[in-house]
Amino acid sequence: MIKGAPLETQAAKFDAKTRPKIKRKNVFLKYWDLYLLMVPGILFFIIYKYVPMWGIVIAFQDYSIFTGVLESKWVGFKHFERMFEAEEFYRIFKNTLLISLYKLFWGFPAPIIVALMLNELRNMMYKRTIQTVIYMPHFLSWVIVGGIMMNLLGPSTGIVNSFVEFLGFEPIYFLADDSWFRSVLVASDLWKSVGWGTILYLAALAGIDPQLYEAATVDGANKWQQTWHITLPSLLPTIVILLILQMGNILEVGFEQVFILLNPLVYNVGDVFETYVYRVGVTQGQFSYTTAVGLFKSVIALILVVAANKFAKKLGQNGLW
Repeated sequence: MIKGAPLETQAAKFDAKTRPKIKRKNVFLKYWDLYLLMVPGILFFIIYKYVPMWGIVIAFQDYSIFTGVLESKWVGFKHFERMFEAEEFYRIFKNTLLISLYKLFWGFPAPIIVALMLNELRNMMYKRTIQTVIYMPHFLSWVIVGGIMMNLLGPSTGIVNSFVEFLGFEPIYFLADDSWFRSVLVASDLWKSVGWGTILYLAALAGIDPQLYEAATVDGANKWQQTWHITLPSLLPTIVILLILQMGNILEVGFEQVFILLNPLVYNVGDVFETYVYRVGVTQGQFSYTTAVGLFKSVIALILVVAANKFAKKLGQNGLW
């Protein structure tokens, strides 16, 4: 009890302290089934994301599978120094960054454009057919897609080169040509992912109030003006969030795609962090060195996500936190 304070004031203070605890308890009891559904997802991230983070300590060791993490020799930043001194590191860093930026430049706006086009279709049967067709490549593995690319772009039997020869030009070995390999990576990734990427944007478009379009039509706005002043501003929060997340993956090109399509003739333009880590770390057993490379990637990704989030907030948009 507080001396000299009215009983109403003391009761109000006591109630203010206990209400949040009681409210949180009631919310948990009321939605216990929803919290239970969260448990598998939480366990997945703990077991497969956070627990393996303990392994980054081997980046600071001369790790040996025979002595283990606890008994391996600590060497500090030795592997990081080796990484920054190696010429091949800058080559793979450049390749990874360029391919990622190409994919971001072409692949990020593509689902938005496709979603806007699908949203304008009024024949539902035709719309669903188009959606099904463009979604299907997402469910194909890169092994299948790689085989399709090799058959399409083959120098002697590929359909594309048959057309090139029909036009009177020499056939092009796309998968072994430095000037074409990155374009093949970007184009195949675009074909495989653009349909699946439209799902979130179509969901966001479905949430736009139709009365906004009706009011714009009454005011004399055409379709382009409605898209520019209503649709795109309504999509902007979704676009910003996905762009921030994409910035965190700027050094993640995709191991399966590059590994399947890569060959020694295009190592100088197609070798990226994922294939380099596999080749040096797994096949050559240099675990500590490649862990240092992976840690470098993670730090860069964290910096980019934080910077993109702050930039989005400065522009008045909602960030990830």
